[in-house]
Amino acid sequence: MKDINQICDYIILRLKRDEDMPLSNIKLQKLLYYVQAWHLALKNGQPLFDGKFQAWIHGPVNRQIYDRFNPSKYLYSEMSLSDVNDINVDKKLTTEEINHINLVLESYAPFSGVELEEMSHKEEPWITAREGYSPNERCEVEIDQTVLGDYFRKRVQ
Repeated sequence: MKDINQICDYIILRLKRDEDMPLSNIKLQKLLYYVQAWHLALKNGQPLFDGKFQAWIHGPVNRQIYDRFNPSKYLYSEMSLSDVNDINVDKKLTTEEINHINLVLESYAPFSGVELEEMSHKEEPWITAREGYSPNERCEVEIDQTVLGDYFRKRVQ
């Protein structure tokens, strides 16, 4: 299992260096979420990286990555290459891991952070984790990885 920071660095490098695509902090959070969700779905519940997501008002957020960029980056701040810790991270990922991440990015990276947030708000894992919370109430409940994997596995079938 990889460290979430490695996957984070890879996504920033891929989108900012290789593609020169807009990448806000909130979009990065959602891309990490979907990379993990699809890995759980396609690899029988096996996570790609350590780290879980909390059901925040603005959708799924990994606290470790949030803390990494806070206070210099707000959720809507643009990410840059200077935010990368390891520019050689792609050499530490397997071809299979890179292919998985790239496949998810092909599907989700064209969307804005706000669009990805709206998508996650319509999906069972986030909705279930926020049960009992009002729409604008702070919530740090972790999204259950079993629910996450099962939900996305059903989307494949």
